[in-house]
Amino acid sequence: MSSPNQILQKGRATPGATGHFAARLAGRAARGYFRETASALIVSSIGIGTYLGEPDAATDRGYTESIVAAAEGGINLIDTAINYRLQRSERSVGAALRALASRGFSREEFIVCTKAGFLTPDGDMPRDANEYFHREYFEPGIFRAEDIAAGCHCLAPAYLADQLERSRKNLGIETIDVFYIHNPETQLGEISAEEFRQRIRSAFEFLESAVAAQKIAAYGLATWKAFIEDPRSRTYLSLEAMAQIARDVAGDAHHFRFVQLPVNLAMPDGLTKANQVVQGKTLAVVQAARPLGITLIASASLLQGQLADGLPAYVTQVFGLSTDAERALQFVRSVPGITTALVGMSRPAHVAANLALVGVEPTPRDQFLKLFGHTR
Repeated sequence: MSSPNQILQKGRATPGATGHFAARLAGRAARGYFRETASALIVSSIGIGTYLGEPDAATDRGYTESIVAAAEGGINLIDTAINYRLQRSERSVGAALRALASRGFSREEFIVCTKAGFLTPDGDMPRDANEYFHREYFEPGIFRAEDIAAGCHCLAPAYLADQLERSRKNLGIETIDVFYIHNPETQLGEISAEEFRQRIRSAFEFLESAVAAQKIAAYGLATWKAFIEDPRSRTYLSLEAMAQIARDVAGDAHHFRFVQLPVNLAMPDGLTKANQVVQGKTLAVVQAARPLGITLIASASLLQGQLADGLPAYVTQVFGLSTDAERALQFVRSVPGITTALVGMSRPAHVAANLALVGVEPTPRDQFLKLFGHTR
């Protein structure tokens, strides 16, 4: 299954256009609903994710309809990955962007984010996955056998270049706003730390060239536990070390500006665990990112629905609101240092429920800290 031939939408998210998007919600969005990134983009504090669901036409339509509804209701950060639903989620995003253009929205109002690194088929599972990847990637020389880690992950620049082109076509856009390397820590179980650093450097060199070619606007790392691990763990990543590699590649004007990591009521370590050293100070990730000029995006805000109900009574006391799903999402978007909380929304009904928070200010710090009085 390949993406349809189409003219790629020009443009990328800009401060002026994202500010215009926020102005559309004048009188509806509460103070603090929109945030400003280091590059002056105005971003909604809730973003729509596209991870879960079957690779079928019904789910395709559900995501497209949900993204349109989310945009019309006040969400302008869209998150996907080439491997989500076998490239179909990217294509759903592309269909939504075309629909939004026909409704008067401009491409420049949306921060479109995708990821690459995992091996993924195209649209459907092939009968023989090994034969597919051998034919599609190994024979053309896009990757070598030794480039693959854990049987599923590749950081080779030629592979990232291939995935970037596929993503641009799937999304139907010339420039992707944020292009993440997806779970790079997958590599650390099989290669040395030094080899990993070299692979990251090579990947960053390619990504800086993609910025110069206006195929992406910025890049980052989308991780699971790498930035919140114990520093002694083999899969731990230092935020400062990753930023230093970017500086070594491109100087202070580098474009490594985003990190995605899980932050939620069940996984608060990004806020509570001081495991990152920046400029000689030991800090939690949410504190460490700011001096490095990195915008933090929270994934798994509802932990794939596990935090949508059954929360302890003290959470209600701290956050109020109507439902546990709202309280769990409110926690994430109230964490200092988190710009956007991602939530998977594959149906417009999910969008309507989450948009209830557009008119709610982030929980004040003194009230927010009461939560930790209960958990000590």
